[in-house]
Amino acid sequence: MDTHLRSVVKTISYRVVATLITSLLAFMFTDDLLIALGIGSAEGLSKIFLFWIHERLWVRIRWGRAVPV
Repeated sequence: MDTHLRSVVKTISYRVVATLITSLLAFMFTDDLLIALGIGSAEGLSKIFLFWIHERLWVRIRWGRAVPV
């Protein structure tokens, strides 16, 4: 089972990459760096929390796990 710290680190590393992509796409559509950074920041911060909840819920589900021998 993953520790809470491992889940947090995984969440943050994933969100950094995803937020950079969102910011880049927002910049491509708006051609405004401040708006792009605002969109990326709002998206990134909200989804860090949501992904952490998702990860912790999946830790509790036993379906699909390999049983150690």
